[in-house]
Amino acid sequence: MSSRSALEQCVIDSLEAYFRDLNGTEPHGIHGMVMQTVEKPLLQTVMSRAGDNQSVAAQWLGINRNTLRKKLKDHKLIK
Repeated sequence: MSSRSALEQCVIDSLEAYFRDLNGTEPHGIHGMVMQTVEKPLLQTVMSRAGDNQSVAAQWLGINRNTLRKKLKDHKLIK
């Protein structure tokens, strides 16, 4: 049995598919692409589970509430 979590393996599998799909083309901006792709659904799910309580969500995420608000605004999840 692998010591990797299911989430970690999902990321690895997705990145391997991304590289295969490039067909030898040089990748660019992978970090930003992955962070943009992962962060919004992470925020949506945590906010939902926290009952839209930003203080609770920030605590669960291990980030400052103001940082969470900025991220929510950046992803257009709040005004």
